[in-house]
Amino acid sequence: MAVRIRLQRHGKKGKPIYWIVAADSRSKRDGKFLEKLGTYNPNFNPPIVTLNIDSTVNWIQNGAQPSETARNIISIEGALLKNHLLNGVKKGAFSEEDADKKFEAWIKERDSKTEKKLSTLEKEALDKKKKALELEKEANEKRKLASEEALNEEALLRKHLLLRKHLLKSPAEEAPAAEEAPAEEAPAEKHLLRKHLLKRPPAEEAPAEEAPAEEAPAEEEDKKKE
Repeated sequence: MAVRIRLQRHGKKGKPIYWIVAADSRSKRDGKFLEKLGTYNPNFNPPIVTLNIDSTVNWIQNGAQPSETARNIISIEGALLKNHLLNGVKKGAFSEEDADKKFEAWIKERDSKTEKKLSTLEKEALDKKKKALELEKEANEKRKLASEEALNEEALLRKHLLLRKHLLKSPAEEAPAAEEAPAEEAPAEKHLLRKHLLKRPPAEEAPAEEAPAEEAPAEEEDKKKE
């Protein structure tokens, strides 16, 4: 029976989680499996992997062939390196103790690189967040300035309209005052004119000065008689 180490899909739609399993190569992808070796969660950066290295190496020692994706994952976790070291121990290249030391040193170096990568990612995320906050602050300031300018323009427009209304209304209000002034003074002038006329001598007395002209013929007749 040929055994394959491969991934089996689980999880929600759009957020898959994969099981790393050892299964019969003839079984369906999501069918029965012989042993669950670990999990692979690609929803994080870097992805989260849990792997039973000893069981995985044991299956590989017994002839199990990993798929291409599974090979990349178990290689990052050190399963292929440990399998290589065990083959070296079997050949007598070095002792099992030396193999364990080499494997532990590799694990420490890998963890150091992973932590460095995580710190870089965290720093990038922090810088990205900081930049986003600065952009948001700048946008808020621009909106505030635009709002203040709009209010100032509205106030100026309102002031202009009020001034224009006042200028258009002023002549209409002053015109009646100019026209009504004579009407108020007319009774006073009429009263003065009437008073002046009353002071003048009656119009009928004017001919009194001409009276001697009418008596002139009588005097001439007396002179003739004499």
